[in-house]
Amino acid sequence: MAEGNGAPASQQERRDQIRQEVLASGFVRIEQLAAEHGVSGMTIHRDLDVLERQGWLRKVRGGAMSTPTALLETSVRARIADAADEKARIAEHAVRHAAAGQVVALDDSTSALAVAERLAPLGPLTVVSNFLSVINLLSGEPGLHLIGLGGDYQPSYDAFLGLHTADMARRMRSDVLFMSTTAVVGGHCLHRSQETIQVKRALMETTAKRVLLLDHSKFERRAVHELAPLTDFDVVIVDPGTPQEVRDELRAAGVALEVAEG
Repeated sequence: MAEGNGAPASQQERRDQIRQEVLASGFVRIEQLAAEHGVSGMTIHRDLDVLERQGWLRKVRGGAMSTPTALLETSVRARIADAADEKARIAEHAVRHAAAGQVVALDDSTSALAVAERLAPLGPLTVVSNFLSVINLLSGEPGLHLIGLGGDYQPSYDAFLGLHTADMARRMRSDVLFMSTTAVVGGHCLHRSQETIQVKRALMETTAKRVLLLDHSKFERRAVHELAPLTDFDVVIVDPGTPQEVRDELRAAGVALEVAEG
């Protein structure tokens, strides 16, 4: 049977679309889905049964709603997948700034997560982070002493954020901090979340060396809250996809720029 717009859709395509609708809106009604996709209510029921077994949603009377786990997994997976090759290349370059015996701090960015994936061979190290994905990744790794920064857990970031986390970060001292940001505009780091900025600033205050990780997409984005100028960092690492004119502007402004050539 055709969808409501007249275009045929396979069963899997329809279920993928339903999954995205539930994740985007939080709740959908069966009648609405049946009308949109041009199928019967019983077909939608069967689709929802499959998606519920897969953990994407929970069926409720008259419709379906998203689950916190599905929202979290989708958010983190999307961030990890975004510019994954560039982040990996930057991380390979960045670990040159860490050495055995140091205390390494990592923020809640997936760029820092890529660095975390490469830290075990450098041990012994002490690793400090508020990012639960980092904590789960490195827990049990021989040669790594792991310190998790607690506080208010924010599922959308899979991280501990807020005042309590920032206070704990200020009581730590690290040799090198690896971090990233949402966007770079006019030579300044910007972020969407004020709570995230609190923790990032606390980590910056208590480290001996600040290393900023920027794939080229950061220069194409916008955000509201200012974190810091790029000149506040000891090293800024970009990928080769960063336009040459951007690199030239940063160096002219006094930014200590390194390109992860790979």
